[in-house]
Amino acid sequence: MPEPSNETWKLATQAIRVGHQRTPEGEHGEPIFPTSSFVFASAAEAAARFSGEQPGNIYARFTNPTVRTFEQRLAAMEGGEACVATASGMAAILATCMGLLETGDHIVSSRSVFGTTTILFTKYLSRFGIDTSFVDLTDIGAWEAAIRPETRLLFLETPSNPLTEMANIRLLADLAHDNSCWLAVDNCFCTPALQRPLELGADIVIHSATKYLDGQGRCIGGAVVGNAQLVGEEVFGVLRTAGPTMSPFNAWVFLKGLETLELRMRAHSRNAQALAEWLERQPQVERVYFPGLASHPQHALAESQQQAPGGILSFDVRGGQAAAWAVIDATRMLSITANLGDVKSTITHPATTTHGRLSEQQRVAAGIGDGLLRVAVGLDDIGDIQADLGRGLAGV
Repeated sequence: MPEPSNETWKLATQAIRVGHQRTPEGEHGEPIFPTSSFVFASAAEAAARFSGEQPGNIYARFTNPTVRTFEQRLAAMEGGEACVATASGMAAILATCMGLLETGDHIVSSRSVFGTTTILFTKYLSRFGIDTSFVDLTDIGAWEAAIRPETRLLFLETPSNPLTEMANIRLLADLAHDNSCWLAVDNCFCTPALQRPLELGADIVIHSATKYLDGQGRCIGGAVVGNAQLVGEEVFGVLRTAGPTMSPFNAWVFLKGLETLELRMRAHSRNAQALAEWLERQPQVERVYFPGLASHPQHALAESQQQAPGGILSFDVRGGQAAAWAVIDATRMLSITANLGDVKSTITHPATTTHGRLSEQQRVAAGIGDGLLRVAVGLDDIGDIQADLGRGLAGV
């Protein structure tokens, strides 16, 4: 039996109920469909499915009921018409570029994107004749100056990784559309619980579902959300043909993560706010980067564009890499890992991990210094997080 219409449901209800079409078994929880193929009632039905004349399951590379439930739920939460689930967040970015771009096209990207995204654009897409220019995320004039006649895509993360810089999505959407471009926003740090880029004019939203959508560090996955034509046809076509497919089990895990997403994102934000304010008072810390602080350059933008500041912060330790590593090594509770979005707080040294494959020049341009540490603030007790970091800072 289908669920009621979700048009008037709030985010918390959408995150729990959208997309689940109950089977004849009448199950209350979403089932997992671990099958590679589907059986047709007749040769005519098989032909109609493959031709697209009739909707329905065909082959699990691109049609699976569990994955489809996740796609429909995330699309509703982001306010999009279509969602394509992928094997990872990077697969989501690649599928978007392959679906929308061709040889001779040009991307303008924020300089402050995930290091692997930079490598995808510069090392791999360039082999197929797609050029990329990198600009300061917050400088609208730089974005405008970088656009060429062949520019097709503006790409950014906001807040950025790891300095939590903010972009004005609405201004960039207007700029993109005035120049016949698409705007793609990686919404990994905020999720639809805190920020909805499509409502601000963006054309495409990218997710690494591995992070906050899961929330407990269990599975790898990604997603692209947008309208029925760009995502539902063009990006989906890449998935159908090339197969960067999300597994049914992972989709089921992400569905369970979505159910508590809004609660978790509010709690992450509260903990991160308290930790950022505490770090600003520590003499060993030169600067704290967090949108919830009045000292953040885009604090006012964060308050107007997001529901809460999020759970990611970074800070510069006096003494460079040696001091930063000493702080990390002195922790006893925080997990030393480059992953984020987990209920467990994590800490990493971006210059030698997430952005370690970039050249020194690229890291300097992105503002990633040797003394920078990034903390993904989890749901641990805030006093315990402060005590763990305090142990390391005391030795600096």
